[in-house]
Amino acid sequence: MTYLNLNQLSQKLGGRSRSSLYRDIESGRIPEPIRIGGRLYWIESKVDAALATQSREAA
Repeated sequence: MTYLNLNQLSQKLGGRSRSSLYRDIESGRIPEPIRIGGRLYWIESKVDAALATQSREAA
């Protein structure tokens, strides 16, 4: 299982800003982060699954 921090998530999604990422979380486009030791991380496989679902819905 691979975890992404905020900067890595931003890079994966094309350089989206912090506020854009939090809007995406709020709207359900990307999964909620998990907190590990006071920091937020996203599980890469869940992010990939959410992106795949969105691309199928858009097609």
